[in-house]
Amino acid sequence: MPVRTAIVGTGNRAQLFTEGLAKRDEYDVVALCDPNSVRMAFHNRMLLAAGRRTAHQWPPARFDEMLRVERIDLLVVTSVDATHDRYIEAALRAGVRVISEKPMTTDATKAQSILDTVRETGGSLSVAYNYRFNPVHRRVRELLAEGAIGDVHSVHFEWMLDVSHGADYFRRWHRDKANSGGLMVHKASHHFDLVNWWLGAEPRTVYARGQLAFYGPGHEHGYARDYERANGSPEALDDPFALQLADNATLRELYLDAEGEDAYYRDRNVFAPGVTIEDDMAVLVSYDSGATMSYHLTAYSPAEGYRVMFNGSRGRLELNVEESTWTQPHLRVESAKGAVHGDLAAPMAGRTSITLRPLWSPPVDHTVDHDHAGHGGADARVLAALLDDSRTEGAEIADARQAALALVTGLAANRSLETGQPVQTADVLKI
Repeated sequence: MPVRTAIVGTGNRAQLFTEGLAKRDEYDVVALCDPNSVRMAFHNRMLLAAGRRTAHQWPPARFDEMLRVERIDLLVVTSVDATHDRYIEAALRAGVRVISEKPMTTDATKAQSILDTVRETGGSLSVAYNYRFNPVHRRVRELLAEGAIGDVHSVHFEWMLDVSHGADYFRRWHRDKANSGGLMVHKASHHFDLVNWWLGAEPRTVYARGQLAFYGPGHEHGYARDYERANGSPEALDDPFALQLADNATLRELYLDAEGEDAYYRDRNVFAPGVTIEDDMAVLVSYDSGATMSYHLTAYSPAEGYRVMFNGSRGRLELNVEESTWTQPHLRVESAKGAVHGDLAAPMAGRTSITLRPLWSPPVDHTVDHDHAGHGGADARVLAALLDDSRTEGAEIADARQAALALVTGLAANRSLETGQPVQTADVLKI
């Protein structure tokens, strides 16, 4: 019998799961749950297009009833981050297997409650940290595990979001820290998970500094226009930061056509009031292995990519991923598959390098192909691992504990931002 599956949260990212499940005969998506029926109808059209039957549509207020009536075996959670805990815990207590998008949740109280529920029920919770499944990241882990640079003493990690992709977090619900936990939780937990996984280590102490330096009110930079949201606003027409939902069929159907039900605006002015997250953050982390990490996230870079440098007792390993060299204005937003919407998107350079620099020896190139489909090819691989029980060499699905370890660095960073003091991760979560 097919696995009776429900998806809660039918926004943009959920498309990855709806499409992936529809391609697999061993799964049957029987229920969708979302506050907005227009978005659920969009996902039902995806199911029909794949030759599958439509799913029953349920409001969140009837979620527990949905689990029971639809006899759900598997729940996929892709709702607003701050709501994950409600659905995860109810499903686990009902004996339902759960797959959640990252991050697991947004604050320490909710995270602890999820961990406690997993322990109490013995249930299955997997969190889709897909970057583990990028072949580039797997190669880095292999080199470190092989001892290519000996004992790892320090890591420097710089992540750059360009002024299209980075700006997108300031247009949508992520701009409110109560919804997303800020970029330290929503975005950087990806990166903190990678470092935990690469080093085979756990974070112990976190110190952070950050600010809203570029976006938000008062940061005109010569760009700001006086409008609340882009659609129907003449002032937005010449704003390079504006997102025109009507120009993209998917965004129009998922969000613009759905506004009448919930008044959710996907195209807010990135300089308008209401931004409570930071856009420039620095973090210092110490690990139980003795290693340290300096991390910086910039959400307003002219180019997109990241650099990671590992310093060890036998040399240095450098990863450099250049995803775009510069950015043209308008319409560049990440889709569920990691693709780019819009005909004025930034040129994608696609340059990746992995360089090993041993002591007393010349550098050695260990570069592997960088697949640009869905987060470096990671989306398809993480789906195979989650849905097909496919074993991907060098990668593994994050369970609740690993997801909490990825999350706790960001939670501790947020606490450090508030207090100005270093934070012990053990004081944030009992993992």
